Amino acid sequence: MSKIILVTGATGKVGQVFIKRLLADPKFSSFKVRALCHNREPEPHERIQNIHGSIEHREVVEKALEDVTHVVHLATCKETPNQIMDVAVKGLFWILETCRTSPTFQQFILIGGDAGMGHFVYPHPIPVTETQKHSAYPGCYALSKVLEEVMLQQYYIQYDLNGCCLRAPWIMEKDDFKYQLSFGEDVFGGPRWRDLVGAQRADEFIRTGTIPVMLDPEAVPVKRNFVHVEDLVSALLLAIDHPKARQQLFNISMDEPVDYGEISQYLSATRGLPTVEIKTEYHSTWLDNTKAKFLLGWRPEYDLKKIIDSAFNYVRTNDEPRKIWYPG
Repeated sequence: MSKIILVTGATGKVGQVFIKRLLADPKFSSFKVRALCHNREPEPHERIQNIHGSIEHREVVEKALEDVTHVVHLATCKETPNQIMDVAVKGLFWILETCRTSPTFQQFILIGGDAGMGHFVYPHPIPVTETQKHSAYPGCYALSKVLEEVMLQQYYIQYDLNGCCLRAPWIMEKDDFKYQLSFGEDVFGGPRWRDLVGAQRADEFIRTGTIPVMLDPEAVPVKRNFVHVEDLVSALLLAIDHPKARQQLFNISMDEPVDYGEISQYLSATRGLPTVEIKTEYHSTWLDNTKAKFLLGWRPEYDLKKIIDSAFNYVRTNDEPRKIWYPG
């Protein structure tokens, strides 16, 4: 029996990899993909149908969900107060409302974010598990991540909806991790190292290839959570129709957070790059992924060395300029 999986945010970092791997996996040969597109479209494929519009509009959502059996919800906004509540909150509401009344609907999967747990903004003296209370850091993006998870949980209670949330930290692909360590304007996400050290020192660090070592307020190297997009997509594929995924929340992250002290040691030993310690207001945190490993049988492939080497070895072709659609 043919199944249709709706993917919101289909042309984003996760969406592109997820669709490609789902279509190539014999396990999902009965699945067709409906891609909800806002600005861009995925590459043409006989099993992909494109729907255009934004999830903030109910009529777009209802059209997109016709005959759909599964939903993978990836669409989000960053720090955009004028849009984020319409897309992240109202959009999710329209999707869940349409799912619960649909005669064909079977499963909803949300990609959440550790921003809803405070990321590295707040001290976390013990590992962050799925039972810990939400603690959004300042800003509308982190708040939206909390509201998404809470809304989905309430739909479990109100309507016994078959859903699942995969909570991911900062998602890496290609050479992202290399540019996370950049002192230039091309830095990927935060912190902006250039702003912390000043333009003159930053330019010298760029010239020498210096690697920043983030320190916490006690001058100890920060441990920070990441996940590679391939590992996140592996968890997504496992969660589809998995009986133990029903109404569950899973932390999907590397087995250990990345330690900035270990980053500097590894890059110094393997590539001869100098390092500089930078004291910040941020704190170490450890996102515990045990539950996903136990219930889903998932295992991340990327550890510290692999995530560094894959980023620093990545070579872009002339027709693949580095373009960041959103900061993180």
